[in-house]
Amino acid sequence: MRAIRGAIQLDRDDEDHLLRSTAELLSKALHANEIDTDALINVLFTATPDIRSQFPALAARELGLGDVPLMCAVEMNVRGSMPLVIRLMALVETETPRQYIQHTYLRGAVALRLDLAQ
Repeated sequence: MRAIRGAIQLDRDDEDHLLRSTAELLSKALHANEIDTDALINVLFTATPDIRSQFPALAARELGLGDVPLMCAVEMNVRGSMPLVIRLMALVETETPRQYIQHTYLRGAVALRLDLAQ
């Protein structure tokens, strides 16, 4: 079992934009690691406190992940932190060694983990 991390910064807190962006993040994270949806154990999404238009997990449900346990939470409201960010941590069944897992950081969220961003 491995964990795949990722994040994306939204341009605005809008439901359609949030759903499209979250779907993009999840799809790219799974594709980069050659993970089939059957290998998903669960996905945890977090959103910064300024995101209130929709639950990010809805994007995963719309991608057909209705049988995967999904959960949403709010990130800590740390002074000076990057706004409008959705993060994910997906637990997956894979034989890939940890050092070869590709973590996915998109748009402005690349700045969160320059050491991991592709």
